[in-house]
Amino acid sequence: GGSGKTRLAAQAAAGGAWPDGVWWVELDAVTDVAGQVAATLGIPVEPRAGAVRSVATELRDRRVLLCLDNCEHVLDGAAEVAAGLLRSCPEVAVLTTSREPLGVPGETVWRVPPLAVEDAVALFVERAGAVRPLFALDASSAAAVRSICTRLDGIPLAVELAAAWLGTLTPHQIDAGLDDRFALLTRGPRGVPARQRTLEGSIAWSHDQLDAGDRAVFRRLAVFAGGFTLAAAGGPAVLPALGRLVDKSLVLAEDGRYRLLETLREYAAARLAEAGETAAARDRHLDHYLALAEAAEPELDRDKDAWRARVEPERDNLRAALEWGLAQEDPARGRRLAAAVAWLWNLHGRGHEGLAYLKRAVARCPADRTPVQARLLTGMGLVADTTAPFDVEAARQGLDLATELGEASLRARCLSLTALGHLYTDLDTAWDITFDAEKIAEDAGDAFARDSALMLRGIVRFAHDRHDEASVLLAEAAEGLLRRGDRGLASTVLSVRSAIALAAADLPRARELAEQAVDVAAPLGDFHRVNTTLCGLAQVHCVAGDVDAGFRVMDPFLRLVEAAGDVFVPGMARVLGELHRRRGELEAALRWFEREAVPGTLMAAQGLPERGAILRALGRPEEAAEVLATAVDLTRRWSLPSLLADALDQQGYLAEPEQAADLHHEALSLRVGHGLRLGVLAGLDALTALLARSGREADAARVLVSASQARAELGVPRSPASQAELAALGLVTAEPPMSLDDVVAFVRRTRGGRGRPSSGWGSLTPTELSVVKLAAEGCTNPEIGTRLFMSRGTVKTHLAHVYAKLGIANRTELAGLAAAHLP
Repeated sequence: GGSGKTRLAAQAAAGGAWPDGVWWVELDAVTDVAGQVAATLGIPVEPRAGAVRSVATELRDRRVLLCLDNCEHVLDGAAEVAAGLLRSCPEVAVLTTSREPLGVPGETVWRVPPLAVEDAVALFVERAGAVRPLFALDASSAAAVRSICTRLDGIPLAVELAAAWLGTLTPHQIDAGLDDRFALLTRGPRGVPARQRTLEGSIAWSHDQLDAGDRAVFRRLAVFAGGFTLAAAGGPAVLPALGRLVDKSLVLAEDGRYRLLETLREYAAARLAEAGETAAARDRHLDHYLALAEAAEPELDRDKDAWRARVEPERDNLRAALEWGLAQEDPARGRRLAAAVAWLWNLHGRGHEGLAYLKRAVARCPADRTPVQARLLTGMGLVADTTAPFDVEAARQGLDLATELGEASLRARCLSLTALGHLYTDLDTAWDITFDAEKIAEDAGDAFARDSALMLRGIVRFAHDRHDEASVLLAEAAEGLLRRGDRGLASTVLSVRSAIALAAADLPRARELAEQAVDVAAPLGDFHRVNTTLCGLAQVHCVAGDVDAGFRVMDPFLRLVEAAGDVFVPGMARVLGELHRRRGELEAALRWFEREAVPGTLMAAQGLPERGAILRALGRPEEAAEVLATAVDLTRRWSLPSLLADALDQQGYLAEPEQAADLHHEALSLRVGHGLRLGVLAGLDALTALLARSGREADAARVLVSASQARAELGVPRSPASQAELAALGLVTAEPPMSLDDVVAFVRRTRGGRGRPSSGWGSLTPTELSVVKLAAEGCTNPEIGTRLFMSRGTVKTHLAHVYAKLGIANRTELAGLAAAHLP
């Protein structure tokens, strides 16, 4: 080491032609090479794909030079990155500096020669200026400096270390000191002192010049990873020694922090082991970072940005402390530390790493029934939010233990984490749980837990398209979350509020909220949250008709998704599917919508209406009908009005005019009743087509021109395919356009007679058939009302009409007829 590899690599990188850039990645303070490369390039890492594949996907079509500096301590990781990129990215070149070759195919090894004497002298003078600003060569010192550089074989680090002594020694004294030391080390093939051939010799010589106290401080700094503060090193008591070590270039000072070069750190670690002080030093290191983490915890509930600023710079040290603490016979300190920093993994990704630490901490004391165990289990639930959202087992265990211990705040948090899992499977249960969580949090004075519960309640109401209620809950949650710097949850709230505005066709507000969500999440650098917000922004672009902008937003994310194959980001597949659909790329769109369907979860229903629409457009009506029947069943069962309306409209396109009218009008009623103005526009287009094929061109033309004006005013253009279909109808009218509310009222008035028989099974409307189906399943009137978005009285009225049409008197008779007629 110390031959000037880094400086030479930087010069080589600057001299090439790399149209897509040169990236420099420092590895001397890291152990995760791929993760550091991704972080330096600003590439989000999808946990299941891994950093190497994520980076390779991003750089596949670029001509880039990637420089990996100081690979010697992470050879395997550097080799994995280099080999992966060279294999996948034909235009990417990798330049590495290391003490030894990586050993990957295609590697060309070039050993750096020593500096020429004149260059070494220039380097010595430059470095001397840092410790003696007025230093200049004169006739006497020039000879001594030239002698020093010659005897050091022009090794840059050795020259720099020699120059560092100019603060206390003259060039002649340094030269003399080299004489004394080298007299003891004269072995080697060239017959020169060993320290002239190795960096270790130079470090050992520098180390020997320290007094006993400074040596002790130096070796004890070996336990730090990624830098340290004065307080971590020992506070004011070590400041004089630390200053001397900085002066001697054995420690680097950078913006209030200090660090050892990795080579120096390794040397110090060996001296620490020789002194028999490793365990004691690592214990002190663990104690310091445990105290730091626990002292910072109150900021989690007051100001998460302040907490991040305090804790994030110590991530490498926290990992080192956790490894030591959890490996001890008594793991209590390591367990406390893991509990204290769980939020670090929730906010910044690397969830799998965090879960591994937390699981180890829990497993060290599996029978423990203390608050520490409850906090560890809560932490597991917290980290699982972005890595295993359907797994709420840890949260359930944490809830049981928190309840047993009377820990109200932890209980509220575990309830919300449990509810989070139910968001994908059982909205009603999620609502009930979060209602309890909010009350418990309120009583406990836990503002974060309260706002978390409010957020989840708002999301449940949003899923049920009860947007007014959702908006109130989400606005209340957002105020506290944003004030405290809870960026992860706040960005989610903003994204949902954007979706509510989008459903109301308020595109300016939707865009404003979506962009705010992206800005709030961006500092976290977390794959899950950042890309969730980007999905929301891309959806706004899509609805606004700017498909290219939507793809630009999604493009970096899309590269990672294509590499990983099994990414989970809610809404991601639907957004990409809709973008492709808008562009007319139906097969690609269909693949994305099929990918969204996670069996047994809410997402199984969310892409079905669009899948049905695409299958219909592809000329596959039987498949479309099957998909849409499932969509109607699931969306009624889970009370999802917007999705139900979408599915009903698509069924209407496949149905005969009379049945189509019922389906389209039911969809319109759902949308109007829930304030879904964006859906109303889609419904008006469906009814325009229906009126035209029913021979009512004049009415169809009035609806079309009015809907077109509303779209223009709201900034919601039709897709090119939809525009072409409606244009092909050739509808023309001299009537002025109506307002959106007026055209809806007009459409409802134009419905006219249904042409059904007045009695018998064939006389039942689609809504009445839905009531019959649920009644035959044993649902009560209130349950039917909840499923079909109607009051209990309306259900009774529908049943009365059904009984009259069928000539029956009760549910028993109805069940018999239903069994005979329903599939």
